[in-house]
Parts: sequence; structure tokens; C-alpha cells
Amino acid sequence: MKGVSDPSPTEGVRQRNLARLLRLVHLEGPLSRASLTETTGLNRSTIADLVGELGRLGLVEERAPDPSRRVGRPSPVVVADARVVAIAVNPEVDALTIAAVSLDRSIPLRERVDVDRLLSPEETAALIAERVAAWRRGPLADAQIVGVGLAVPGLVRASDGLVRNAPHLRWTDAPVRDLVAEATGLATTVGNDATLGATAEHLFGAAQGLDDVVYLNGGASGIGGGLIVHGMPLLGAGGYTGEFGQNRPGIASPVDRRADGGVLEDEVSRARLLAAVRLRGADDPTLAAALAEAGPDSEAGDEVARQRRILATALANAVNALNPAAVVLGGFLATIAAVDLPGLTALVQGQAMSANAEELEIRVASLAEDRLLIGAAEAAFADLLRDPSA
Repeated sequence: MKGVSDPSPTEGVRQRNLARLLRLVHLEGPLSRASLTETTGLNRSTIADLVGELGRLGLVEERAPDPSRRVGRPSPVVVADARVVAIAVNPEVDALTIAAVSLDRSIPLRERVDVDRLLSPEETAALIAERVAAWRRGPLADAQIVGVGLAVPGLVRASDGLVRNAPHLRWTDAPVRDLVAEATGLATTVGNDATLGATAEHLFGAAQGLDDVVYLNGGASGIGGGLIVHGMPLLGAGGYTGEFGQNRPGIASPVDRRADGGVLEDEVSRARLLAAVRLRGADDPTLAAALAEAGPDSEAGDEVARQRRILATALANAVNALNPAAVVLGGFLATIAAVDLPGLTALVQGQAMSANAEELEIRVASLAEDRLLIGAAEAAFADLLRDPSA
């Protein structure tokens, strides 16, 4: 029996068409009305009507057509309204990074708050609320904030955003979603950082256009992963897939081992790289610059080479099990891969089954430091993109 609040069939079609148009301009960028007509198969008057409603909702803007287009009738260009933003957050052991990510995919605000101790979930929620309140009084005064998305380095239960275990942050069964929602008054979504990074790279970055991808993210808290299978993120029964950092790779040479019985993230480690270049802490670009300055014939160069050998074995295991079209590496893993990407690819192919690896590509995450924030924002935008009229 149809519920009283359910849309009629006509309303349901309209709702889906509104969502389709908004998602198109969000994912593809500015599109002319003519392009939207061609892509969707809807007629021009329907497109005009839908664009008008999205404009009244404050979700898109129309701009004058490209003056260089001289053939045919000029068609207005539809763009996602940059004043529609999500607050994206990545808590880590050494910093809390928070940004405003616009529906047009620009990032007008970004702030890294360095910390010298681990923040509790409650302190994290309070800090997010403080920054959001300050931004609302200033640069986001005219913004439409749709929600908050958090990319957390740990196991996050998909059903309710409960952080089951973020070991490096020392968060256990932490109701982060509810804490942040209460502190900010905004709808909040929480996901695993690497899973959200995989989504971002699949939609906008190095994995765009690929249906089967393994993504590994290297951060201060270790190594996590995300999987795209048949074009969709693979989450698992509870949302806990992709914990590659907890696997134990085979280490061919005993001299390469640093942690007896250790898991991948104990051996392939950002902390070990920082120690090799005598840094207590640094963001990824600073670490990359320090490693480059040290050069290959140094203690740091030796450490990079050791970590690459172990990483190659772990990636070969993933390639054998999952047969991806590409492996995308983010964070400090991108830094050590970029030293010699063809060489790392050859190391992986040499240890993987030949049929699985013959067309394999290893790519560096192209969204760089924005990948986790964009992924967190996508999670926050999800409900809006499903139903703009709501």
C-alpha cells in the first residue's frame, strides 16, 4: 500500500530527473542545456523546467553561453552553485584537516590544525563545531552547508557511522557521527578514510573510467585500502573491507624486516620515512621534498627502496586475489611509488600471476592531498544528490 508521504509516479520521475541533472553538473562540471538534453534524452522544455527548479533551490546557476560557439542557437551553461558546500574532515594522529568543499568541486577553505597529542572524539567534534561556527560568521556567511563528512583512519560501521576501532587515534566504539551532528547541528556522515579516498579517485581522479580498482592510502595512522568492483565501492558486510595494512606480506630478505611478525603498515611506514630524513612531522609534500633532497644514495634512499620491495609483494597479493585494472596509491605510498613508477610496476608484475598482471597499471592518486577531503564531501553530498528537492 502506498504511504501518504510517498511521491506519486509523476513526482518520482521528476525527483529522479532532478537528481540526474544535479549529479551530471556535479560530476562533469559546467554543461550547456544542449548537452544536458543530448545526454539525458529529455526534451529542451523539460530540461529548462528542471534547471529552473534546481536554480530556485539554490543548487545550480546558469551562465551566458560560450561566445566562441558560433554555430547554432547559443545554449546557457549550467553549473553547480559554489555556495553549496560540505564540511570535510580528516582526523589524524598529528593533525585535524578540515575544509569546505563546494558542489562545483572547488575547495574555497582548507585548514590543517596540527596537534601534539591525540584528540578524543569529543574534542574532535568540538573543534569541528568551532571552525564551522567561525566560517559561518566569515567566508561561509552566504553558503548553504549541507552536512559534514569525516574520513576516519579506522574501522567504521557502515550502518550508523560508529567508529569501531581507530587504533592509532585510540578511538573504540566511538559515536563520532552523533557527536559531530550534535556539536554542529549538521547532518553528519562518517566513513573509512581509504574507502572515501577510493571513491574520490574513482569519480574524479586517477581511477576515473575504471571499473575494477584497488586503492591504497598511506597516512600517519598506517595503511588502509578501498576497492572498486564493477564500478561500485565494495564495503563488505559491516563496511570493513580494504584493511590491507593489517595483512602480513611475505618478506623475501630477512635484512628487510624491521618488525618481527609485523603487519604491512609496521614495515611500510610513514614514521620510518620521517625518521630517515630526521623529521618529527610533516605533510606529504614536505616529506616528499625531504626524501628527494636526500637522494637514492642515502639512508633515506635505502629506506624507500626497502619499503618499495615489501609494498610490491603486498600489491602482488592483492592483484592475484582481485585482478584489478589498476592499483592507485595515495599519501606517502604515492611518494615512494613516484620515485620509479615503472620499476614498482615491474616488481609487482614479477611476483603476481602473469594473466592477472599483464595489463595492470599502477597509478599515483591524482587528487593528491585533496583525495580524502573530496571523498568525505561526496559522502556528505550523497543525500542531496539522491533527492535535490528534499
